[in-house]
Amino acid sequence: MLILNSGGTFNKIYNKIDGELEVPYNNDAIEQILQTYEDSYDLAGVVYKDSLEMESEDRKMIANIIAHSQDKEFVLVHGTDTMDKTAEFLDTIFEDRVIVLVGAMKPFEIDKVEATLNLGMAIGFLKAKPQNGVYICMSGYIAPWDKIVKNHSDGKFELYLEGTE
Repeated sequence: MLILNSGGTFNKIYNKIDGELEVPYNNDAIEQILQTYEDSYDLAGVVYKDSLEMESEDRKMIANIIAHSQDKEFVLVHGTDTMDKTAEFLDTIFEDRVIVLVGAMKPFEIDKVEATLNLGMAIGFLKAKPQNGVYICMSGYIAPWDKIVKNHSDGKFELYLEGTE
């Protein structure tokens, strides 16, 4: 299992100088969570961006890392605003991998519980050896990427039930 960090709210920290939340160029939030686990996991930072800034080149770079990895299971920490776009892109490429995109609605620095829970759920899901595919893990759900959607007005993810739009 390989954990890839692409940034997003999960990783954001408060900049005391300008009062903004920013994505740092490090894996500190994920490393702090992983230190509490009994098992060890490989972790690589690949893109450090808010997901609204993700471009097709960033998605291609992530796909390239996955394609050239010897691992078959991946957790991709990703911002929530465009994780569905990245998931859809990865789903068009990979049939022989399990990829779980995970994020947080609040930064780990502000709310350690949500980010920790989401990452732990994603890792646990991969340990259960699910079918190959691309999944999203958010708000207590893990589902195929096209069966879970972000409810922007309520600030949470929900299962998408066909015929309920």
